[in-house]
Amino acid sequence: MKQIIQTPDAPGAIGPYSQAVAAGGLVFVSGQLPIDPATGAFAGEDIASQTRQALNNVRSILRAAGCSCDDVVKTTVLLANIDDFAAMNAVYAEFFRESCPARAAFAVKDIPKGALVEIEAIAQAPGA
Repeated sequence: MKQIIQTPDAPGAIGPYSQAVAAGGLVFVSGQLPIDPATGAFAGEDIASQTRQALNNVRSILRAAGCSCDDVVKTTVLLANIDDFAAMNAVYAEFFRESCPARAAFAVKDIPKGALVEIEAIAQAPGA
């Protein structure tokens, strides 16, 4: 059985998908753009501020599911420019300090709304 996870503390879905879905002992967080849910705008124009906001959105959704960043087992990071990897990675390390999740990070041609980064996550659900 799946459970839809939603929170006003992260941007609402901009299409036919959920912020996250819990199923089979895992929580699947949809790709998060660097949108500040309070303003509906990007948190900044640089990769560091956009990465921080995207991860804040991921963290808010995880909290709504009863999880934390410590429960994340896998992330995928999409970058508009692979040259931003080091700056993204520095901010990423603020959120994942120990027992870091598996990760894939790569550049893509375009990210929705012209964002510099999008981040998705898979976490172990509470009690799983």
